[in-house]
Amino acid sequence: MWRVPGPLCRASSRGWERRLPWPSPARTPVMASPCSLSSAAPSIRLSPATRSLFDEPLAIAVQGLGPRQPVTLRACLRDETGELFQACARYQAGHDGELDLARCPALPGGSFCGLEPMGLLWALQPQKPFWRMVKRDVQIPFVLELEVFDGHGDPPGRLLAQAQHERGFLRDGVHRVPVRDGRIRAMLFLPPGNGPFPGIIDLCGVGGGLLEYRACLLANYGFAVLSLAYYGYEDLPKQMKELHLEYFEEAINYMLQHTQVKGPGIGLLGISKGGELCISMASFLKGITATAVINGSVANVGAVLRYKDITIPPLGLSPERIKISKSGIADVVDALNNPLEGPDHQSFIPLEKAECRFLFIVGQDDHNWKSEFFAVEGSKRLQAHGKEKPEIVCYPGAGHYIEPPFFPMCAASMHLLVGKPVIWGGEPKAHCEAQIDAWQQIQGFFCKHLKGKPSGTSSKP
Repeated sequence: MWRVPGPLCRASSRGWERRLPWPSPARTPVMASPCSLSSAAPSIRLSPATRSLFDEPLAIAVQGLGPRQPVTLRACLRDETGELFQACARYQAGHDGELDLARCPALPGGSFCGLEPMGLLWALQPQKPFWRMVKRDVQIPFVLELEVFDGHGDPPGRLLAQAQHERGFLRDGVHRVPVRDGRIRAMLFLPPGNGPFPGIIDLCGVGGGLLEYRACLLANYGFAVLSLAYYGYEDLPKQMKELHLEYFEEAINYMLQHTQVKGPGIGLLGISKGGELCISMASFLKGITATAVINGSVANVGAVLRYKDITIPPLGLSPERIKISKSGIADVVDALNNPLEGPDHQSFIPLEKAECRFLFIVGQDDHNWKSEFFAVEGSKRLQAHGKEKPEIVCYPGAGHYIEPPFFPMCAASMHLLVGKPVIWGGEPKAHCEAQIDAWQQIQGFFCKHLKGKPSGTSSKP
């Protein structure tokens, strides 16, 4: 991972390793297997014991094993559609029969190897091809099932112990408030305590609907976050053919007028198409202090964008540049035209009009589009017009869907606009590390610019 203060890059340390306070596993066994009632029966120890937030580390240990006993650990999780995600790892207990994943490296032959305390979570993979883990109802936690089997066989040996653990999204005291105000269709998350709180609007990518999980998790850290739908939800347009910034302007005004939102400006957070829309909002609308973009484009993509008498056409693409693998998976990274050349320059968003600070989160193995190129060109454009250098944080080995921590990497899934599965890029371990660090970078960025002295929020010409 490396950080870019402007158009050039400088190295950044892997601070995520120091920021995560790995808890010691609880001494109370959690749902030990009934295979033996003896006090020496193997059992799984977890900390927190029964429930944790999805973006928090979970300490996993096994006690009561034989000295140097070989075992296989398996994690299972079903999403809300019933699709199964699994990961497994091979271990050897210590001389005392203890196995602590924070101290014992996984052996070759499983989903991962090496010292990976959270490997059983970030290595989860769907049993159904081209399936992405998405949380739609944040009020109901995911249920993680952990099992310990004897030996390293395939299939594994005798079940020794098992446990369940809830991975939640809503911290106690956070309020989830449906919003139907004018045309706005959204969900507002308010932290516990007395406000006002720094406000953020969160936008998802192509796919439509209302995804609340990132907004919900971010609200746990003291932000008032509005997860905003913009098509494919309730009475909003069904298709993403044409987008009007007036709709997003309504959402900004809603937040600025809310008694629990601290002014004078708010933050924007978006991934993919949502990140691109955040750039457009910052370029044309007032009331924005800070904009964080996760693998977004600085050119308008996929739909006509309108604001008053301004029209920005979508960036052109060349289907012949799409590569199709033997298994039928598309690689679309080269499909879009260059927004610096020819008529496609009309699609470049005039982000030099923005009066906010920018943070670009970039996965360098993003195969959806050239996120690093977009971030660097956006930085050049801002500086050429005398604006502040944006922060650009690049992550080698990270793909397109940089989610909150411990979401398993989605290597490939269906792309709504392409109509077939596409490769998103990324290497699982590097992608996991990127998600942990990016989550900290995003929170720090908004704390700095929304809780401190805000930037200007005057109207754009």
